[in-house]
Amino acid sequence: MTRLPTKIGDSVNRHILRTVAIAAAPVTALMLTLAMPVAPALAGPAPSVVSSATGLTCHASMTNSHPGDYTSTGVKVRTVPFAHIKTVAHYRTVNHAKSRIANAQGRRTVWYYISGATPGYKVIVDVYVSRPHRNGRCSTSFTPHR
Repeated sequence: MTRLPTKIGDSVNRHILRTVAIAAAPVTALMLTLAMPVAPALAGPAPSVVSSATGLTCHASMTNSHPGDYTSTGVKVRTVPFAHIKTVAHYRTVNHAKSRIANAQGRRTVWYYISGATPGYKVIVDVYVSRPHRNGRCSTSFTPHR
């Protein structure tokens, strides 16, 4: 292996070291954050809402988790303001998708009319939220009855 002349070689080495140090800084900060102990008084149950540094917060619940036939039930979604929301209700024989936009408070209720759904069959509703370059997901469910 040939060695570059001292001035150029030192300049390249400094540039490489600086680049490595800049690239490693976020990883080091994340490792230190994760390694910090949590005080017992502050520790509690894990939140049901999943989010990350690049993901969006998503929380969904039903207005009525046991709707009767020929009634409506709503999927209440909480996320960030003006996020795009897509819900998919997985019925026994069909999947029903709807799209909406969250309001300025990051909330929206997406309504489903229950007509002839299989009584007693648990309908899972997947919720997908997105903003440019970020997304998140959560789910909820309801069980129709006659």
